[in-house]
Formats: sequence, structure tokens, C-alpha cells
Amino acid sequence: MSTLEIKRHFKADPATVFAYVTQGEHLMKWWGPEGIYITDNNLDLSAPGPWFSVMESDKGAHHKVSGEVVKVEPGKAVEFTWGWHDDDDDARGHESTVRFEVSAAADGGTDFVMVHSGLEDETSAENHNGGWSSSFNKLEKLAS
Repeated sequence: MSTLEIKRHFKADPATVFAYVTQGEHLMKWWGPEGIYITDNNLDLSAPGPWFSVMESDKGAHHKVSGEVVKVEPGKAVEFTWGWHDDDDDARGHESTVRFEVSAAADGGTDFVMVHSGLEDETSAENHNGGWSSSFNKLEKLAS
């Protein structure tokens, strides 16, 4: 199993960043790598419960991911499970865990940490690093 950790600093305050990474209306603005569009979802990471999103590339490829929000520490952290579905949406693959943490930075902004643990192997960690990094580029534009 592999673990991926990404740290970012955002100019926005922690309450704003926490809203961006948990509330559906904000998630829709940055969720998914650049060039990917969300075609269906029930994205809401603000309370325990199920979630899913269907992403579509500009080339028409569909990718569904789903999980369960398992822990919310209001204003501080959210943890949820993550699993990709097969192309026919008949089966959900390997499950891993994602945790977003926000904390106040000395400059009034936010220190953000994402830990994606339980990934199958290093190749999976590398692939997720690309996707998360691209998504967080979009988030950075909102939280600056």
C-alpha cells in the first residue's frame, strides 16, 4: 500500500478553504483535474454519508468515483473513502482513504494538507498525485 501527501498554502482564511473542500457548491468549481468536467454527482463532504462524482474528459472518457464521508471535524478536517468504478459501473474497485486538513497560517491564510492513504501501489500514488495536483491548481485560483 502507498500513501500520497500534498501540501498547499492558500491566501484565503481557513473557514473559506474548509467550505471550498467540503460544500458541494464549491467542490463543483474545482473537483477533478483540469480539462475534466463533472457530469453527475452528489458531492457534499460536509457531513457523514455517501458521495459520488462522474467525471468526463474532453475526449468523452467517463470515470466514476465514490465513497463515504466517515469523519468531519468542522473547520479543521474531513475524511472520506475513495474507490473508482469499472467502465460499466458494475463494480467498485480498491478502496482508499482521503483526508483534507486545514489550519491557520501565520500570514492569515491557510495551510492545507491532503493525505490519500491505502493506495494500491506507487503507480496508483503517482497517478493520483497528477490528478489531485491538477485539481488543487483549480482550487488555488479560487482560494487566492
